[in-house]
Amino acid sequence: LYCAGQLVKHGSYFQPAAMVQYTQGTIQAAPNFDANRDAEILRKAMKGFGTDEQAIINVVANRSNDQRQKIKAAFKTMYGKDLIKDLKSELSGNVEELILALFMPSIYYDAWSLRHAMKGVGTQERVLIEILCTRTNQEIRDIVNCYRSEFGRDIEQDIRADTSGHFERLLISMCQGNRDENQNVDYQKAQEDAQRLYQAGEGRLGTDESCFNMVLASRSFPQLKATVEAYSRYTILELILKVYFIAVQCALNRPAFFAERLYYSMKGAGTDDSTLIRIIVTRSEIDLVQIKQVFTQMYQKTLASMISSDTSGDYRRLLLAIVGQ
Repeated sequence: LYCAGQLVKHGSYFQPAAMVQYTQGTIQAAPNFDANRDAEILRKAMKGFGTDEQAIINVVANRSNDQRQKIKAAFKTMYGKDLIKDLKSELSGNVEELILALFMPSIYYDAWSLRHAMKGVGTQERVLIEILCTRTNQEIRDIVNCYRSEFGRDIEQDIRADTSGHFERLLISMCQGNRDENQNVDYQKAQEDAQRLYQAGEGRLGTDESCFNMVLASRSFPQLKATVEAYSRYTILELILKVYFIAVQCALNRPAFFAERLYYSMKGAGTDDSTLIRIIVTRSEIDLVQIKQVFTQMYQKTLASMISSDTSGDYRRLLLAIVGQ
C-alpha cells in the first residue's frame, strides 16, 4: 500500500488537469457515410465460400457506434437478415467477440458486461468498478434501465447478491447516478471534504467508511481530484487505497487507469481478452488517444506494439485498426 500511495502521490496518476480532462477517440464518425453501401460491403464479404475478413474490418473499425447501428438496420431492410447472426456464423473466437462488441449499442454493452461480471460462480469485481466508477450520471441511469429491460433483473439486487460490506454499498451508491458533475472545482469544499475524510479515518479510532462512500460517490471527478490532493497533505492515501483505490485512480487520471488495465490484460502468460476487448471498444470514441499516450509514458512501449506481440491474425488486425495503427 505504501508503494501504491507513492505512485498516486508522485507518479503517473498526478497528471496536469488539462491532460486528464481533454479527451479524444481513435474512432470518429465516418464522413460521407452511407449505411446501405456499408451493408452491401458486409453482405459481399460474407456471401459465398469463405469470408473476406479484411473488408469487414475496414468497415467496422472506421465507423462510429451510431453508424454501426444504422448499418445493422440497413442490412435487415435490404436483405431481410440479421447482420449479427450472419457475422456470428462467419466468425469465431476473439475476433467474433470483438466485432460483436463493436456492434452492440454502447449502453447495452456496458449492461451486458455488468451482467456477465456477476453471472455464474464468482464475481469480476474489477469490471463492476471499471464501469460504475467511470460513466456519467446519464450513462449510469441508462445502464441501470437497460439492465432491467434487457435482462429482466434489478442491478442493485444482483450487486447485493454478489458483493458485501463497504464495497457493496459503494457500488450501490454509484448505481444512483447522482454524482455532482459540476466542473467548477470548489477548493474550499475540497479542503472540508479532506478534513472530513481524515476525521472519519486516521483521525479516529476505527474507520467510518460511510463518509468515504458519500464523498467518492457524489463529488465530480475534478472535485474529487482536488479533495484527494488536499487529503494527501494529511496522509499518503493509504486509508483510501484500502477500499477505494480504483475509484481514486479514476478521479486522478482516467486515461492512466485504463492504460494500466490494458497493460495488465496482456502482461505475463496469456491474455485477458475480455478486458482488452471491453476497454478498446468502450474507449475508442472517448479517450483512446490519451490512453495510448499515457500507456507509452507509463510503460515505455506503445499500446500497438504490445497488442501486436500478444495477439494474432484478424483479431490483431482489427484491434490495431481500432487503436489507429
